[in-house]
Amino acid sequence: MEQGAGEPAGLAAELWRQNQDLAAGCLDHPFVQGIARGDLPRSKFIWYVGQDATYLESFARAYALAIAKAPDRETMVTFHRLLQGVLQELRLHHGYAARWGAVLHPEPSLATRAYTGFLLDVAWSRGVGAIAAAMTPCMRLYAFLGRSLLGRVAPGNPYREWVETYGSPDFAALAAQLEGVLNRWHGEAGGPAGVAPLYRTAMELERAFFDAAWHAG
Repeated sequence: MEQGAGEPAGLAAELWRQNQDLAAGCLDHPFVQGIARGDLPRSKFIWYVGQDATYLESFARAYALAIAKAPDRETMVTFHRLLQGVLQELRLHHGYAARWGAVLHPEPSLATRAYTGFLLDVAWSRGVGAIAAAMTPCMRLYAFLGRSLLGRVAPGNPYREWVETYGSPDFAALAAQLEGVLNRWHGEAGGPAGVAPLYRTAMELERAFFDAAWHAG
């Protein structure tokens, strides 16, 4: 079964394969590698946390719109579960705010505005197949990054909690559930050819988000 398996399958697996260049670029990005080593300047991470909290609020709103558009109860329940996952993820950011003084409602950067604008435009104007295509890359990429870094972070790494959160089986299972929606409903978004550009755009925006974080702070 795709749901809960933690691995991409079907069309979602093919789209992930087609975007391995961007996934590898994110993993090798100096921001992500700084997290892995634990030497990323704190100011850059704090900036990222604030921008990511802003992004995640839009991500949650996109899920809420998807719930309203769900063609059946099963899809509605899946999106509701995924929305709860985002709200749990935001609690991680609140922890960083409490410990390190991250501002969770900053002025959105250009990269943040580009990504949230893309997500909300798709969520308002398209059906669940397109919404899933635009949202899946974030979930799958972070599961990939977390799992890739999990064995490399030292116990004293200040960013270990970030890696453990995204490298957990529970997070991978959430990614797989969203991929299950994509696999089931991509036909209403024009099939593989219709969802592939949305998936690619989201992956490009993920890389741009890391670029912005690296050059900030």
